[in-house]
Amino acid sequence: MNDAAPAIGYAPEEILTGEPTRSSRLKWVVVVAEALPAGRIVNAAVCVAAATAAGVPGLLGPDAKDATGDLHPGLPWAGCTILAASSSRIAEIRAEAAASQGVFVADMPGLAQLVRVYDGFLERMSAADADELDYCAVSVVGPRKTVDRLVRGLSLLA
Repeated sequence: MNDAAPAIGYAPEEILTGEPTRSSRLKWVVVVAEALPAGRIVNAAVCVAAATAAGVPGLLGPDAKDATGDLHPGLPWAGCTILAASSSRIAEIRAEAAASQGVFVADMPGLAQLVRVYDGFLERMSAADADELDYCAVSVVGPRKTVDRLVRGLSLLA
């Protein structure tokens, strides 16, 4: 998303924590590479979710307080569906989502799981051609119909 593009997210009056998640204007999905080992799937999903929470205003609900007064940071109030696909299908979804109006995209190329220093990741990404990247995961937030079309036919992560 470039600086000139409008932010994708929720205005304060759209944060409807007392309604079912299906009433949300936007839909959030994370698609993970089904061939990865479980630990790498979880890592990829968490990483793109963190980027999404930071990049989509209003996605997190208010903090919760338990009966003893302990505070628990807010969680995504609108829900998130975790789906599985091949790395090549994730690349297709990422490209289509990035070209769609009003859609936020956060991705995790496989290179991110190969390096242990973030500057090394940035360096390797700057030398990588976009069509050579394999993807561990992609997170997409956008209008329900658009997101449903992008992920049609995918199954929940089992």
